[in-house]
Amino acid sequence: MELADIKNELDKIAVRVEDFRGSLDLETKEERLKELEQVMTEPGFWDDQNKAQTVINESNQLKELTTSFNNMESRYEDMEVSYELVKEENDQELFDDLQAELQSFLKDVNAFELQLLLSEAYDAKNAILELHPGAGGTESQDWASMLLRMYQRWAEDKGFKVETIDYLPGEEAGVKSVTLLIKGHNAYGYLKAEKGVHRLVRISPFDSSGRRHTSFVSCDVTPEMDDDVDIDIRQEDIKIDTYRASGAGGQHINKTDSAIRLTHLPTNIVVTCQNERSQIKNREAAMKMLKSKLYQLEIEKQQQELAEIRGEQKEIGWGSQIRSYVFHPYSMVKDHRTNREIGNTQAVMDGELDPFIDAYLRLQIK
Repeated sequence: MELADIKNELDKIAVRVEDFRGSLDLETKEERLKELEQVMTEPGFWDDQNKAQTVINESNQLKELTTSFNNMESRYEDMEVSYELVKEENDQELFDDLQAELQSFLKDVNAFELQLLLSEAYDAKNAILELHPGAGGTESQDWASMLLRMYQRWAEDKGFKVETIDYLPGEEAGVKSVTLLIKGHNAYGYLKAEKGVHRLVRISPFDSSGRRHTSFVSCDVTPEMDDDVDIDIRQEDIKIDTYRASGAGGQHINKTDSAIRLTHLPTNIVVTCQNERSQIKNREAAMKMLKSKLYQLEIEKQQQELAEIRGEQKEIGWGSQIRSYVFHPYSMVKDHRTNREIGNTQAVMDGELDPFIDAYLRLQIK
């Protein structure tokens, strides 16, 4: 990279920073921040713990956004000064430092831009992620366990907290089904890009003949709904089953029928929860999940109606995989919606999903 190339990149970044300023509407956000800070000083603020936490979360998110933008502006100004210094001094060491800082800064600018794209109603919510293996028995169940590890690693790298709500192990290996609650700002906004069928092609470790197998796992992602979300669920529409939680054993697990399965009869949606020790808490968690599922169903209906109006043809089902992970005869992970490809399959399985998520979100905005 030449000095002229660095100047060109800095000019492009300057335009993007100004675009960020316009879309952020900083004055409105600062006013909102003052309102929230005033609310937090009022007597009785902590009387309702859930509402108080909601206010604090919104305040923290606004602070993080405005602070990130201000830091980005400051870094850009510092780089402009460094550029002028390199131009005058013609110092190779200063040039190398500026080039390295530019590459780092570009990554941060892209990440900030992606954060601004997550502006839909429930993007900022926690995410409920479910994995369900397709036909294929142990092979598909093992693929589900690999995806489980991949999402856990991705969430950890993001600083998100992961809770296992429901886990059903396979007979020989892998998992029959698993449900995770991934807690963190914009968790749903990011992970909605993962909703769909994931396809694996590899030489099966469970096939003594060493043949190539294709496996499928369905990934479902919904936002975690708050208790105050108005979704009408009639009690007569719910079938409640209790059963003993599965797991490694211990003082509480497997000794009482604490696990809950809720079936919403009109839609045939089934949710289960077994991570809490009491049946009451598992039921509360399951009801939250059911709300999330019903909300997602309504959104999908609206999208389908809109697609019909536009004349779009969209397949929904096992045949419409969103991404293929090929381990043999070559190494490649390809997202079929964006055509984004990565040859380092191990890095992807270790949680490096951001290139796919980034490409999907930018495609949705376009």
